[in-house]
Amino acid sequence: MRYGFTSTLLAALLFVPSVHAAAQTSARTSDGKPNLQGIWQVLNTAAWDIQDHSARLGVPAGQGIVVGNDIPYTPAALAKKRQNFANRATADPESKGYLPGVPRIMYMPFPFQIFQAPDQIVMIFEYDRGIRTIYTNGTPHPRGPLNFWMGDSRGHWEGDTLVADVTYFTDETWLDRAGNFHSEALHVIERYTLADADHIDYEATLEDANVFTKPWTMRMVLYRRKEPNVRVLEYDPGRLIDEANASR
Repeated sequence: MRYGFTSTLLAALLFVPSVHAAAQTSARTSDGKPNLQGIWQVLNTAAWDIQDHSARLGVPAGQGIVVGNDIPYTPAALAKKRQNFANRATADPESKGYLPGVPRIMYMPFPFQIFQAPDQIVMIFEYDRGIRTIYTNGTPHPRGPLNFWMGDSRGHWEGDTLVADVTYFTDETWLDRAGNFHSEALHVIERYTLADADHIDYEATLEDANVFTKPWTMRMVLYRRKEPNVRVLEYDPGRLIDEANASR
């Protein structure tokens, strides 16, 4: 589903200059909602491991983003997670150039841009040319079952917090490079709260009865990129992998 929202993306890109200016000058959009527009990026190591972890070769030490630092796996799923960790160099779907899914794409160490309209919020990611649309027009999820790399996102506002209900996932994505994973039954509730002009408090609660014994939550901060010439560029791992294989 990487290219499923091409028309939406093209329409959004037509307004990049005005969106960038609006994000810098107004705390609210024309319909009175908090203005989330701009280019954002995390400053954490969750892409490597969402839990507390020590440094390893190629992996920076980091504090986790999981509330309580515990993921409530079922016994069978915990065994699978440990197997994933042992085989992570080749088993991680990210190593194959796949889209990382939700919520993992939110904490990849690459910038992404938010465009906001009354009926939808579009996110354009540098990593793997990922695109997300959170529909805020009151429409329900389509009839399933469906399997999307980025899930299907339906949002609404609770006061000044954007709440996104995300479902219909593929099981071909992980939550990090440490082997934390989910099944196609994953259900995610995201919450985006503008803490101030340059910080979004991000929260995601994950529920998956096939893998976890109960819902659990991760929290982090998204930071606004402030450089005058900042842009979302392109990092396409699939193309780079193909080029590297072709040169051998």
